[in-house]
Amino acid sequence: MKSIFLRNFFATALLVFVSFLIIALSFVGIGRTFVISDYRSKMENSAKEVARTASAIAQGDSLSSWVLSMSISSVSHSTGDHIFITDADGVIVSCSDKNPMCEHLGVTVPEAVISSIGETPFDALTDLGGLYHSRRYVAAVPIPAPGRDKVLGYAFVSNQVDKMLDAWSAFLMITAIVGVGVFFAALLVTLVYSRHMSKPLDEMAAASRKFARGDFSVRVRQTEDPADEMGALIDSFNKMADSLEQSELRRSEFIANISHELRTPMTTIAGFADGILDGTIPPEEERKYLISIRDETRRLSRLVRDMLGVSQAKARAADASRRTVFDVSELIVQTLLSFEGRATRKNLDVDPQLPDNPILVRADKDAITQVIYNLLDNAVKFAAPGSCLILKLYKGSGKAYVSVKDFGETIPPDDLPFIFDRFHKSDRSRSMDKDGVGLGLYLVKTILNSHDEDIAVKSGDGMTEFVFTLPLAEAPGRQAPAIPRRKHETEGKE
Repeated sequence: MKSIFLRNFFATALLVFVSFLIIALSFVGIGRTFVISDYRSKMENSAKEVARTASAIAQGDSLSSWVLSMSISSVSHSTGDHIFITDADGVIVSCSDKNPMCEHLGVTVPEAVISSIGETPFDALTDLGGLYHSRRYVAAVPIPAPGRDKVLGYAFVSNQVDKMLDAWSAFLMITAIVGVGVFFAALLVTLVYSRHMSKPLDEMAAASRKFARGDFSVRVRQTEDPADEMGALIDSFNKMADSLEQSELRRSEFIANISHELRTPMTTIAGFADGILDGTIPPEEERKYLISIRDETRRLSRLVRDMLGVSQAKARAADASRRTVFDVSELIVQTLLSFEGRATRKNLDVDPQLPDNPILVRADKDAITQVIYNLLDNAVKFAAPGSCLILKLYKGSGKAYVSVKDFGETIPPDDLPFIFDRFHKSDRSRSMDKDGVGLGLYLVKTILNSHDEDIAVKSGDGMTEFVFTLPLAEAPGRQAPAIPRRKHETEGKE
């Protein structure tokens, strides 16, 4: 039980940690790039502003006025950048340093840098040929002469990388502290959530262990929100438990039924045989009891044969390679002909309501023949003498529908949910069918389930109807066979 919780917690915690790590790395990388790009853009704007100021203040072709020096010092103080101005040859003539005789005055900027400054501002990470002790971000623009197409000099603005990132580093530190706090808060939430989520999983594991011991009565408590994923899982698990419990009950019932079906004829056979052997049954009565022994032996044989037939039919129906395209109308007619004698003896009015055009389906023809035969066998067996037997075939919603309806004694409502179970025999069957073993409808249901099709039954008011579906097939049509019809005068049967 603990392993489910721990695995869930550690997996979620690892996911949270990896997510935070990816977000943090992305934030640092993208944020650093954005800060530097934004700062360099501001440096470029400062250089342009210094160039405009220098162009306005310049005295003739000279950029070394005291007023200009004070102006760029003021700009440097407000922005934190280092600013200097060169003449057209690249010699520094004014600097933002407060020392009037700073070390930069008179220094010449490398020719390669001066020649690269044009209409597009110069922007690079450089030490300007040793002008600075370390590399800096430098932006430079030309200073135009007022009213003339001439360059008086160049305005340079620079700053150290670490100073540019000071504000970003402080912000990053605060963000890291907040991130760590959020991470541990997320871990706490994960701990609580994992415990909450693992509780029903632990209950399912415990229930599964009880299932393994044969106890199918346990159920998992539903969550507060049955509509969420866990609620749906619990609902499916409990439905599975219900199904397992019902299967176990049906298995127990199956064992009890088959034990009864086998014990009754065997007891009869053994009793009559003992009676003949020990003389309890007089010689003149032996033939009568030998006939009973023969009948019970044949009943046992039918039971074993039917059980074997069910197993074989299930295997055949599940074999998709046996499925072909055929006309189900023709199959109904062929199967119906085999019941002509029994229908005549019971004076039944057989009414096959089949379409004029063939209805083609794709299925195992032999298996579907067995389905139709078993349903017709039940219908003829339980139809009231002189009543009507109706077979109907129609199409709808991409399916072929086959209906078999008889009029007579109906199936009790309590038996309807179990009518397709193995060895289940309803009250009407127990009173009228002495030889059946309750496998016919079970075989019908098994075959149709193998074809992913459905069957339904309704019974009441003197009528019982079975309706099952078959998958339609696309194939060339052919003329439907002639349908023999026999009509007897009946009243109130339809």
